[in-house]
Amino acid sequence: MDQRLNSTYWLLRIAFGATAFLAGLDKFFNLLARWEDYVSPLVRSILPFSATTFMHIAGVIEIAAGIIVLFNLTRYGAYVVMAWLTCIALALLTNGRYFDVAVRDLVMAAGAYSFGRLAEIREEAIVRQPVGALRTA
Repeated sequence: MDQRLNSTYWLLRIAFGATAFLAGLDKFFNLLARWEDYVSPLVRSILPFSATTFMHIAGVIEIAAGIIVLFNLTRYGAYVVMAWLTCIALALLTNGRYFDVAVRDLVMAAGAYSFGRLAEIREEAIVRQPVGALRTA
């Protein structure tokens, strides 16, 4: 397998997996940000629970997405991360502020989609290797 493909794959796998996992974990500790501030008034008005509880649920989803990316379901995890980041960006747009974060999340979503496609290509390349060739995951 082309080492350029492999090194790019691993860089993105660690970056997207660790970022999702750590951002999700921080939803419980608020060390990076006060996450509740990012919940728009529109979303708050329809929630049957507090913004803190909402962020804890979001944190669990992000932790799960990070784990999926980091462990063997990478391609699917990349698409989950892409969808999740897109949803976050759309929710931020309803907030009336944090437009810079929404744009950043949309760019990261495009990167996660590209990573998912890269993971597919890499998986196909591994499957097509000759029987005697060394296979790396």
